[in-house]
Amino acid sequence: MKAMVRDTYRPPDGLELKEIDKPVVGDDDVLVRVQAAGVDQGVWHLVTGLPYLLRIAGFGLRRPKNRVPGLDVAGRVEAVGRNVIRFQAGDEVFGTCEGSYAEYARARQDKLAPKPANVTFEQAAAVPTSAFAALQGLRRAAKVQAGQKVLVIGAGGGVGTFAVQLAKAFGADVTGVCSTKKTDLVRSIGADDVIDYTREDFADLPRRYDLILDIAGGRSLSHLRRALDPRGTLVIVGSERGGRWAQGVDRALRAAMLSPFVSQKLRMLVSTENEEDLQLLGKLIEGGKITPVVDRTFSLSEVPEAIEYLRGGHACGKVVITV
Repeated sequence: MKAMVRDTYRPPDGLELKEIDKPVVGDDDVLVRVQAAGVDQGVWHLVTGLPYLLRIAGFGLRRPKNRVPGLDVAGRVEAVGRNVIRFQAGDEVFGTCEGSYAEYARARQDKLAPKPANVTFEQAAAVPTSAFAALQGLRRAAKVQAGQKVLVIGAGGGVGTFAVQLAKAFGADVTGVCSTKKTDLVRSIGADDVIDYTREDFADLPRRYDLILDIAGGRSLSHLRRALDPRGTLVIVGSERGGRWAQGVDRALRAAMLSPFVSQKLRMLVSTENEEDLQLLGKLIEGGKITPVVDRTFSLSEVPEAIEYLRGGHACGKVVITV
């Protein structure tokens, strides 16, 4: 089969499209014929091995443990292991797997769910990683409640477009922060108000928020806390700024250490893949509560270009690989 392969940590343009063996399916595994695969910031980190803390965390010190990148997947079941009872050949599925930037990928059955019938494979592949972060940031870290005032910083990106829709689905009053070119999109997915950060600073405005979800930002904690209600909650989802060792993780750690000493709750989020959340996301999509936003699609041979496009910060919603 064809797959994008990396033999060592390197920039995205060092990835190569090669013929490799089809994954061997274990007793509890599902072999998926990949139709589409999502691109998120984590792919860049795993390809480049940055920050270095990532390598220490177990992804490989000198070279990646998994040669084929890609986590989010949507496709059709090709074969199943003998212990798999939830799926059979031909089923349309989405979820996470080992190496989705390939024609075939292996996944555990508890990492997959039936693909919602009302979305395309490309839309389904856009969901897992980004929607997990949005959902868990709102529910697990912040325990969002109906009627709360929620500020989503980075509302026009992959995680942000899910966060806006999910917060609205949970009954919150949502304000999105984004660049000028993304304001119309953020309004179209349900935001009650939109702040163009190139024209005004949300922290200088009189409104205070019960919950702030900061997605891949670089603003200081003091700046973010100015816009937060004295009893509000700040959740730091990630950051793409900082040095080669921590790359913004230090800001989240500082927030967690400061939180016990202030009235505001300052949280860091480490999102995880889990079956319960994937099932819930599928139901919300089927019910029309959330709709995955796909900005652009790239072919399997264009994975490096797709990653670089995402890293440029121009994507409105998600970037997806079609196979």
